[in-house]
Amino acid sequence: PPSQPASFQTRPLFSRLSISSWKEQESQENGRLVADSVAEKGQKSCSGPGQVSNGYPSTSPQSPREGAGAGTDRGSTPGAFRTLVVQQTSLDPPRETWSKKMDFLLSVIGYAVDLGNVWRFPYICYQNGGGKVKREEFRTYKAIVILKLQATLRQISVIVPYFFAGIGFAICIIALYIAFYYNTIMAWALYYLLSSFRATLPWTTCNNKWNTPNCTHYLSTDLNVSWTDNSISPAEEFYIRQVLQVHLSPGLHQLGWVSWQLALCLLFIFTVVYFSIWKGVKTSGKVVWVTATFPYLVLLILLIRGATLPGAWRGVVFYLKPDWRKLLTTSVWLDAAAQIFFSLGPGFGVLLAFASYNPFHNNCYKDALVTSSVNCLTSFLSGFVIFTVLGYMAEMRQQGVETVAKDAGPSLLFIIYAEAIANMPAATFFAIIFFLMIIMLGLDSTFAGLEGVITAMLDEFPHLLARRREWFVLGLVCVCYLGALSTLTYGGAFVVKLFEEYATGPAVITVVFLEVIAVSWFYGTTRFCNDVQLMLGFAPGVFWRVCWVAICPCFLLFIIGSFLAFPPEVRLFDYLYPFWTTVLGYCIGVSSFICVPSYMVYHLVTTKGTFKQRLLKSITPEASGSSGPQRDTTVITNAV
Repeated sequence: PPSQPASFQTRPLFSRLSISSWKEQESQENGRLVADSVAEKGQKSCSGPGQVSNGYPSTSPQSPREGAGAGTDRGSTPGAFRTLVVQQTSLDPPRETWSKKMDFLLSVIGYAVDLGNVWRFPYICYQNGGGKVKREEFRTYKAIVILKLQATLRQISVIVPYFFAGIGFAICIIALYIAFYYNTIMAWALYYLLSSFRATLPWTTCNNKWNTPNCTHYLSTDLNVSWTDNSISPAEEFYIRQVLQVHLSPGLHQLGWVSWQLALCLLFIFTVVYFSIWKGVKTSGKVVWVTATFPYLVLLILLIRGATLPGAWRGVVFYLKPDWRKLLTTSVWLDAAAQIFFSLGPGFGVLLAFASYNPFHNNCYKDALVTSSVNCLTSFLSGFVIFTVLGYMAEMRQQGVETVAKDAGPSLLFIIYAEAIANMPAATFFAIIFFLMIIMLGLDSTFAGLEGVITAMLDEFPHLLARRREWFVLGLVCVCYLGALSTLTYGGAFVVKLFEEYATGPAVITVVFLEVIAVSWFYGTTRFCNDVQLMLGFAPGVFWRVCWVAICPCFLLFIIGSFLAFPPEVRLFDYLYPFWTTVLGYCIGVSSFICVPSYMVYHLVTTKGTFKQRLLKSITPEASGSSGPQRDTTVITNAV
């Protein structure tokens, strides 16, 4: 420091020194210190025993000579030793961290609270007969258990055996598949948003070029118009025939041309994504202050408006009243498991990436509880927002709530809710804020999903990509855009449904199953809990250990087996997916998971030794990362 005498100013060493070179410089340093001692002999003679000549307390003797001379004045003897204070630091560049703790929490909450809460969760409740409360208890329990495990893994840098390194590659491929179709839904919402800036919303009338004779303009004030089984609302025709143009494609075997309107919308979405994440979490951590908080304001406004609509109570009753017969079927629990993985995202690598930018002693236990609770409460709130409108539509059409929506899925947002908004006063205002909310919910998840891939690649190839982050992010965004072109065709909605059914749910559950096995069985629960204790000051209790070792693996294995034994029947609009699309879907799911056994074989082949030695080395974890942040290779950077 500048306050020290000139002879004790620190001298930086910017390169790694060999042993002989370091000793030579140490000798020169001692010689300089001796010369300084002679020059300052008169000034430093007041230093007494137990102190070095600069007035600071001495350390324990460093050698027999030093110990012998401990009682003499070190500043008055030219040949005496002085204390050498050495500072060490990591050779690796300092890792980027969050500017504020709230940046991290909002990023995780923004990732967890996404279209899965507002779009996917209500339609899963709808197709399973409502009765959300029982499933929510189950989802919350499972979410907290797995989220706590993942939030801890990367923060303490657990090094699992090399045998399971393929899990990381599988996660990256799954994230790419999601980017291929997830952003297309935001492109649909952007198309709706741009179409909302007019006095009369285009999905409220039947005199447009895309309408058919079956189009029925039905409002609560139209007493002379009746709703029949053949009736099609203008909102449904706008969605199917104008936005998707799915009527121009007979199915997956003939997708048709790319819609240039949707292509431009998706290009704008990816442009926003790029400039939000190209600089890292310092940039995206600021963007989420808007994208993660604005949806809650919109949800509150829409909930108040929906609660005042006639017939809203019918939707609420359908939402909260469980169908006990369906709770005994396997499909309900499969849907609940897939939904919590899709919404909270414990298997997409995002939580691992975000946690890696946290301080070592960050309380990830509390973060897991907060994130899981906010996610499930948001789903609960979104259910009321959607089902109050479903009750209103059922009242207006004089039908049951269970028959209002012909096709579950995005149609709940882009048909039913859009039609309800069109019948409200100030329809333009509510349409703008609603579809703007959908876009912001999707952007948060896209930021996080791509950041998981970026962090994984930068950590795997730091010397190649660390200084080229902007170019790598640009290349990644371009790959995602090109991969999404198939979802922008006339039959793109069929592709989106195929990716949703096969590329995410089963593959993600399998990845999480392997993660739990790798950490709890091979890395060791005891070792992992010791790392947590070092990080947080307390070790996880017996409940967490039993969940990680037994309950979660068994339940996840049951979910995977049930999916394989009972493949879902996929249908969209009037199109029933043929058998060959099921085979294609399984191939898509296996294409990501195949990275795990492929890397296992690769590591066994490339490792030296006998087969037994290679196998033992592959399943044996490296030294724990529990020593904290200073576990990397270090060099001397300052000598005093």
